[in-house]
Amino acid sequence: MAAVQDVARHRQVSGDTIRKIGQRHLEQHDAKPKLKHVRRLAIDEISIGRRHRSLTVVIDVDSGRVLFVGKGKGAAALDEFWPRLRSAHAKGEAVAIDMSPAYISAVTSHSPAAQIVFDRFHIMKLFNGRLSNLRRDLYREASDSLAKKVLKGTRWLLLKNGENLDESQHESQRLEEALTLNQPLATAYSLKEELRQLWEQPGAFHAELFLNDWSARARASGIRMLQKFANTLAGHRSGILAWSDHAISAGPREGLNNNIKTMPRHSYGFRNHQYLKLQILAIHNSQYALIRMS
Repeated sequence: MAAVQDVARHRQVSGDTIRKIGQRHLEQHDAKPKLKHVRRLAIDEISIGRRHRSLTVVIDVDSGRVLFVGKGKGAAALDEFWPRLRSAHAKGEAVAIDMSPAYISAVTSHSPAAQIVFDRFHIMKLFNGRLSNLRRDLYREASDSLAKKVLKGTRWLLLKNGENLDESQHESQRLEEALTLNQPLATAYSLKEELRQLWEQPGAFHAELFLNDWSARARASGIRMLQKFANTLAGHRSGILAWSDHAISAGPREGLNNNIKTMPRHSYGFRNHQYLKLQILAIHNSQYALIRMS
């Protein structure tokens, strides 16, 4: 697709004129996607531009289409979406979100019949954040210079999935050295790798047994971070186990896997939020693609 300025020069008009024409076209065709037959939704935040401005997007899980774009993040960003969903008489079955209290409250209030689903991506992201903090605390507490040296370079190794460690860089060996020197870190890492198996269970019954066992071992570990995380999972138990019936995710997905930077640079500005919103809504029918940036 030719750049806006190229088209403007060819037509001998201003770039703003071309953008206005484009905006009118998008308003006619993509401004309000139909919601009547939507059954499963995913709600998530994306960041755009150099300043990482936030937008909240609602996606139809089954079609992959972006249904709504709200400025900012949190429940308020969805205020304009819920009336449209109700007006469409959509029979929402499930909504994938992260464990944000604001999102939980919004879905519970505006789509009470829908099952909330907490997906693997966000739960593991949360655990990895806690694991990273544990490593940092252990580094600060270490009195031995060797222990500090080994721990210093292990953050990304801890966050990688075990099967993705690069043997050519001796990552497994370096990680093993760090874990050998620090038992709490070894326990937390082992439970991280095991937690990933929760979403591989053959059904809700087995998933519940797995979650019960994992949580019991986390609480018995004596490691406060693991104990607190087990309590977090307990408080969101229903939405975690709902994955067995509704295997949907609010995390990165196929078809939305290119950086939003592939859009024209002027789209990043919030001076014309409506134009940016329309371009994102049109992604489903255009060459542009959207990636969730974290």
